[in-house]
Amino acid sequence: MKRLLFAGLGLALLAAPACDSSTADTKSDGPNPVVVMETSKGTIKIELFADKSPITVKNFLTYVDEKFYDGTTFHRVMPNFMIQGGGFKPGLTQAQSGREVKALEKETHDPIKNEAKNGVHNVRGTIAMARTDDADSATSQFFISVVDNTDKLDPGGVSPDGYAVFGKVIDGMDVVDAIKDVKTTKILGGAMANIPVEDVMIKSVRRADK
Repeated sequence: MKRLLFAGLGLALLAAPACDSSTADTKSDGPNPVVVMETSKGTIKIELFADKSPITVKNFLTYVDEKFYDGTTFHRVMPNFMIQGGGFKPGLTQAQSGREVKALEKETHDPIKNEAKNGVHNVRGTIAMARTDDADSATSQFFISVVDNTDKLDPGGVSPDGYAVFGKVIDGMDVVDAIKDVKTTKILGGAMANIPVEDVMIKSVRRADK
């Protein structure tokens, strides 16, 4: 049922301080692949760090090429932390049981190795892999930091293994900010929280050169 940023399904996340002074540089560095994410709030363009996170980028692009993300949602939104998506179909707020939540979670490929120790920091505008408390458990879900999260998500932070950054937003941070500000709720007695009241859709994700 869970592919969360931290360990347990009901574990409350520590909100990062509202600091955005180190926003990821929005200038593309060149040959790295770029993807275009169309959401119900607008378009986000993301450069993928194939040079820094080759395993993670290959994994992400496999899901992109399979159109896995098309029709999924940003299912977890924390305005002073991050927005998370890439694993659930719409309708979470209507789920009445763990079984119904599980039915909305998409089947994934096998988990990948954690590449968090690649020297790239979890700053505002970066995209990284979500996982459980197992360092090598990331599959499809990702999150975009809306503030600087180096103290909590880099190796040696809240999790010693850290969370693997594999890209950055190069256009559309206004869309990310619009998503972070949506109204949220909780379900299953609070076991799952920070769920948008109205589904924030990921309509499609495609390579920019296709």
